[in-house]
Amino acid sequence: MKGICIAGVSSGVGKTTVTLALLAALARRGLDARPFKAGPDFIDPGHHALACGRVSHNLDTWMLSPAENRAVFARHAAGGQVAVLEGAMGLFDGSAPENEQGSTAQLAKLLGLPVLLVADAGAMARSLAALALGFARFDPQVRFAGLAANNLAGEGHRDLARRAMASAPSMPWSGGLLRRPKGGLAERHLGLVIAEEAGLGPADLAALADWLEEGLDLDALVEGLPELELAPPSPAGTPGGPPVRLGVARDRAFCFYYPENLRRLEAAGAELVFFSPLADPDLPPNLGGLYVGGGYPELAAETLAANRSLASQIADAGRAGLPIYAECGGMMYLGQELEDLQGRAWPMAGLLPIRTRMLPRLASLGYRALRFKQDTILGPAGAEARGHEFHYSEVVEGGPGQGGLSEAYLVEGPSGRGQPWGLKQGNTLASYLHLHFGSNPDLARRLVASARKWLS
Repeated sequence: MKGICIAGVSSGVGKTTVTLALLAALARRGLDARPFKAGPDFIDPGHHALACGRVSHNLDTWMLSPAENRAVFARHAAGGQVAVLEGAMGLFDGSAPENEQGSTAQLAKLLGLPVLLVADAGAMARSLAALALGFARFDPQVRFAGLAANNLAGEGHRDLARRAMASAPSMPWSGGLLRRPKGGLAERHLGLVIAEEAGLGPADLAALADWLEEGLDLDALVEGLPELELAPPSPAGTPGGPPVRLGVARDRAFCFYYPENLRRLEAAGAELVFFSPLADPDLPPNLGGLYVGGGYPELAAETLAANRSLASQIADAGRAGLPIYAECGGMMYLGQELEDLQGRAWPMAGLLPIRTRMLPRLASLGYRALRFKQDTILGPAGAEARGHEFHYSEVVEGGPGQGGLSEAYLVEGPSGRGQPWGLKQGNTLASYLHLHFGSNPDLARRLVASARKWLS
């Protein structure tokens, strides 16, 4: 098993495109590539899976412990041939500017992965060497596979960049990638358009692989990668009781789930039953609980509002005590109304006495550490967890102390426009936070136990 980390000198330099091209090129050669994503991003992993046919898993040194990162990596890299980790932001950017916590560099060192550094060299020649030299010297513990100069104007520009890199002997030259025509992956307010809506097709992926192989010596790159020492597998957990059916909302409106969260629920004894709030008129039968993740309910608000049958069933089930856990877009769906950017208010499930509205600007972004203020379906009072928040909406009506809602979380970090933390109503728990269950293994077990208890 070999491995590599694709990192950028900053955001926006093309590291996702390079990662997808590399995954497609490896798959075309018949190599079993195992993709991973640094940080809390939900969208890039979906495109990884399209490029190589393997589920991509998130790794994060802020949300997860070193041992947990190694365990997740080993679990999903085992049996493959090349592990490919796409970084986040710039190589050394993380949760704070004073240290490396949460950075791609910290994760690459933890896993023993050499870094292919991607730089936008579209307006550079010799300055590329100065940039490369600074990255090579900044942290001597980071090992570099090389530098890929992206966005080059043509063969002449590529030759200039290659010759300039002779002034940075501590950073290997991996090659230069020519400027690609406009097009490819579309973007919207939370990042790229999700793979379920506008993923690259076979012809697009083949073109990406061709582009990468024309600019880089892929054989030499793979040959130079180190053999990895994977952590021994962690012992399998015990379910703790009979299997229980857990409904998981999944469609183009609700698609933000960490695969590890779903795996942990299954390991705890959940039979995951997927359903679509957009298309299904009824909830699946015999459920012990619901998990409604984030996504883009605002882009499908009219369709969600029209599906009154399912929305009413969810609200009735929640009022009856069915354990329901919802994150971000899922919380918005459980509310009374969702107001879109055109000012139109769409009725949602009506379980929680809150209204949300979309904003033209970012409302909140960042890592969050929390402690439970009271017993919940995810954990007892005092339990701790970590997660991430990223949304363009806000709660404009309702909150703790209103309509039977109470605040479930104490959260560290900026409050993000004063949004409520962890709305609890009976056995329903909802918030803007996306929690990683690997930050506290009891979260998944507790949710499954809550579902099992409700059915008993």
